[in-house]
Amino acid sequence: MKRLIVIMLIFCCGIVTLWAQNKPKEPFSPEEFRAKQEAYLTQKAKLTKEEAVKFFFLYNELQDKKRDLTRKAWKSIKKGNDDKTTEAEYEQIISDVLDSRINCDQLEKEYFFKFKKIISNEKIYKIQKAEMHFHRELLKGMKEKDQPHKK
Repeated sequence: MKRLIVIMLIFCCGIVTLWAQNKPKEPFSPEEFRAKQEAYLTQKAKLTKEEAVKFFFLYNELQDKKRDLTRKAWKSIKKGNDDKTTEAEYEQIISDVLDSRINCDQLEKEYFFKFKKIISNEKIYKIQKAEMHFHRELLKGMKEKDQPHKK
């Protein structure tokens, strides 16, 4: 009987260990995301250390402001999930989302002029291009993790 209990205990521990190893890796933290993005953009735009420090201070400030606007837009969008939402409320939701997009674009333009004081237009262009590639690769990587390997 003791032998059976020991075998069952070892078996259970083995299953828990295997389960823990196969547990999907959690997505990286916002800090890890920023670090990877900064390294990628710095390399693609060939920023100096001094340029990178100054640029990413402003860049991250811009991203935080844009994220706040996007969160407000999503908060408005969620109001439309209620079956009792009126036409006037839908109109307000749409207006809020459009205003958020316009404000994001205005912020982009405002920060473009701030970026120009730190780095050249060529480097700004390279950063914008690299940013699109970075996000595309990130999404591609997430998609590949979600799909089982085809053989």
